[in-house]
Amino acid sequence: KAGAVAMAPKRKGKDAKSKAEAAAKAALHGSARRHRRKYYGVTFHKPKTLKMKVAPKYAKNSLGRMQKLDHYAILRYPLTTESAMKKIEENNTLVFIVDIRSNKRQIRDAVEKMYEIQTRKVNTLIRPDGQKKAYVRLTAEHDALDVANKIGII
Repeated sequence: KAGAVAMAPKRKGKDAKSKAEAAAKAALHGSARRHRRKYYGVTFHKPKTLKMKVAPKYAKNSLGRMQKLDHYAILRYPLTTESAMKKIEENNTLVFIVDIRSNKRQIRDAVEKMYEIQTRKVNTLIRPDGQKKAYVRLTAEHDALDVANKIGII
């Protein structure tokens, strides 16, 4: 036939109605098939899942770290009792109440830095009330009485 347009041949398969019904069924029930993994071993290994990074909503500890002891925190105050005065006069020794966490080296450094004196030895004890007492013996070049006057004990 002259002037007639040739049409494309019809495809074999589903028509539009059956496709629409299949799509409606898939939307209603879901079309994904569940995949069950086959385990051949006797032990069950939990599958690896997504591990999220920790993102806390608030800080776990509200305060930062405690500050380290400095020279002013180590030496609390000098003792001015009668026995301490006797030590100053007779043994060339100063008596301090110091921080409980400080050790002998720290006490020695603090005394040498704050009062610009050399120490011979440091003895410490912890009193029954829980405070630490330090006996700081000075070298022969420094007089404990002069240092005590400078500090303001006497």
